[in-house]
Amino acid sequence: MLEKKQHNYEKAVLVGVVTQNQDEDKLQEYMDELEFLAYTAGATIDRRFTQKLTQPDSKTFVGSGKAQEIKEYVKENGIGTIIFDDELSPSQLKNLEREIEVKILDRTNLILDIFAQRAQTSYARTQVELAQYQYLLPRLSKMWSHLDKQKGGIGMRGPGETEIETDRRIIRDRISLLKDKLKVIDKQMATQRNNRGKVVRTALVGYTNVGKSTLMNAISKSDVFAEDKLFATLDTTVRKVVIGNLPFLLTDTVGFIRKLPTQLVESFKSTLDEVREADLLIHVVDISHESFEDHIESVNHILMEINAHQKPMIMVFNKIDDFSYEKKDEDDLTPGSNKNVSLDEWKKTWMAKSKHPAVFISALKKENFPEMKRLIYDEVMKIHISRFPYNDFLFEYFDNEEDEASETED
Repeated sequence: MLEKKQHNYEKAVLVGVVTQNQDEDKLQEYMDELEFLAYTAGATIDRRFTQKLTQPDSKTFVGSGKAQEIKEYVKENGIGTIIFDDELSPSQLKNLEREIEVKILDRTNLILDIFAQRAQTSYARTQVELAQYQYLLPRLSKMWSHLDKQKGGIGMRGPGETEIETDRRIIRDRISLLKDKLKVIDKQMATQRNNRGKVVRTALVGYTNVGKSTLMNAISKSDVFAEDKLFATLDTTVRKVVIGNLPFLLTDTVGFIRKLPTQLVESFKSTLDEVREADLLIHVVDISHESFEDHIESVNHILMEINAHQKPMIMVFNKIDDFSYEKKDEDDLTPGSNKNVSLDEWKKTWMAKSKHPAVFISALKKENFPEMKRLIYDEVMKIHISRFPYNDFLFEYFDNEEDEASETED
């Protein structure tokens, strides 16, 4: 369980189900992630409820007995929020709120709420608001009957509630207006991308909280916001970077996550366009996370969805300073830590033998940065030479602490 230093967090419980498509181990991984999401949003988790079902109950997601157990627990312990690990249908949401009479959130609503908290620019706020309305529209019939008892808090940011009689028309009009607004901004951003000329574009991609922004700061010597929470960065940031004397553009993008809400994929189209139009992807992986292989698969799946999976890619395995191994010999009293894994040993693992060039680093401690910079330089140079085959002699690699980095932000 995550330790909470703050004392003003909302008390919440988590609910998930073991099904034919999701075994107990996988559910626990998702629940761990859901707890981190809840912590990021501002909740402290009091308890987890799980149940084995062939498939989620069509009426209340969990069985009636489990729903009653949850109802009694939240009432006895003063819990104000219940968070479900999967997206609830409008009827499930309505039935649960009628039955338990507390605030009910699902994973999608929770992620949207985090995005609402984290959006800083007008563009990001517009994207989030569109996603919230698209989520809200089919759920209007339920709009919390106990709303007068729930003032503010997680899941309550954003569009707000209106009378059912006019809700649908108002929200459809608002969605149309937001889409038109985003189209205008999309054209502006497309113009910005075109104005960058033929400079090679690279984009940092990866699961949320893998250290992309920390790496961005380290490479470009800039000050992009970075925090040990999910979705610390929403706004796309572009920096001009020079390694050796070879210039290129480096973009920091929003992190991906398993079960990414479809509303966000749609509303964050322009952010994802930065990935689509990049010449080179730098896929950052948190090697210290026990589910990093699933994270790689999730990112690759989203890249395939947006038709960016065939682009040249570099695999950057980050946080080697946080890596710890599990000892198979119980009699071995040596502490498991990254000190037992050298760079030479990392290079002998399957990660180093993937189809994409790979490097192992610590972005926080700038460990093995020379090798990473050299790899990025080599891959950017390949693309540069393909565009300008007659002037590659102008560039010669060198590695020192005086590499330039200037700022241009979207």
